Amino acid sequence: MKGKIFLYLFLFVSLICLYLVVSSGNMAEANAKTITRLEKQTEELKDSVQKSSLKVLDMQYFSLENNDDALAYFEHLDLKDPAGYVADKLLETNAQKGDNPLVPYEGMQSDFKINKIKVLNHKWILTDFSDGKYWGELLIKYELKDDLGVDFTLVDHLLYTRSN
Repeated sequence: MKGKIFLYLFLFVSLICLYLVVSSGNMAEANAKTITRLEKQTEELKDSVQKSSLKVLDMQYFSLENNDDALAYFEHLDLKDPAGYVADKLLETNAQKGDNPLVPYEGMQSDFKINKIKVLNHKWILTDFSDGKYWGELLIKYELKDDLGVDFTLVDHLLYTRSN
């Protein structure tokens, strides 16, 4: 009787060991597939980040912050952020009642105001303006004076038309 109990116990332990060996093999295989999939996904994400970084660098090409030659024009003024200063001065023109004086159109829904500003270099600014429904763009020439005053001159403009 004692021999049968040990035999059944040995068979039971053997079945448990067999189950553990098979399941660990399956788990190792599943983990290997997961690792391979995640490595591939990581490579794709690295490529995507690299492409995005190159795109950002390309987009920043026409930007005062990345143009050392243009920034040299402002060295004597001791400004930390010339582009930000000029953009702030341009946004101050929105404070006037009515349409922005640099926008050569009358607002149709409300007043035309400048929304987005891109300081291209030490002479030009590209802006977006809108009245909430209609919008357009301006090319503005500016001059930052030694007394930190800024003169703005409209060079060109366009108003997008809606096609219904």
